[in-house]
Amino acid sequence: MQHAPRLADRLALITGATRGIGRAVALAYAREGAHLILVGRTAGALEEVDDEVREFGRPATLLTLNLTDLERIDALGPTIFQRWGKLDIFVGNAGVLGPLSPLGHVTAEAWRDVIDLNLNTNWRLIRTLDPLLRRSEAGRAIFVTSGAATNRPAYWGPYAVSKAGLEALVQTYAAEMVNTNVRANLINPGPVRTAMRAKAFPGEDPATLRWPEEITERFVELAEAASSYNGRIFDLKTNEVR
Repeated sequence: MQHAPRLADRLALITGATRGIGRAVALAYAREGAHLILVGRTAGALEEVDDEVREFGRPATLLTLNLTDLERIDALGPTIFQRWGKLDIFVGNAGVLGPLSPLGHVTAEAWRDVIDLNLNTNWRLIRTLDPLLRRSEAGRAIFVTSGAATNRPAYWGPYAVSKAGLEALVQTYAAEMVNTNVRANLINPGPVRTAMRAKAFPGEDPATLRWPEEITERFVELAEAASSYNGRIFDLKTNEVR
């Protein structure tokens, strides 16, 4: 017996939607009845995901956008407002690993690139999408963090700093949303079979890792209107919530 779609007709924007976790979440949301706004850097990759989404009979709006173009991000909220008047779900998934090297060897350009995409971009997105999430009867914002935010391993400086900053950003936003219909949380997926993971751990056997499609349930749960979690970090490896 099929269950009723849990995200029926809810409008969801997903960044980094063309591969890995972003793509898996997009397909899970389509399966649950959401209308998707998929954000990615290349039109071809977005169209491939769109083909998969359409197999679930769900429409998708494709947005080719380099998320380091901060001024174009600022136009995103007004553009969505003109067409839909609100946004129900925002998944801030796009991110970059950056260099794994001693802090003294990281170039200023590499540092800026990681902080811009992993942290500054998400602040810009919150700023432009917040009015739309507030117009939803149940606005939900979900961001992807990492164990590096708290473990802070040697040589992971830019990435660890960016994710620690992201956690502070989202939990601050969540505290500001307490008396609204908006809820904001973070998910630490743990080790997952993605291109970023392969770059970070080239000697690791990918067959020992979960596929992105195996971790999407929590993304669906936190996107539901019934979800009341706010300002929490969900660790999908340990199942801990903090």
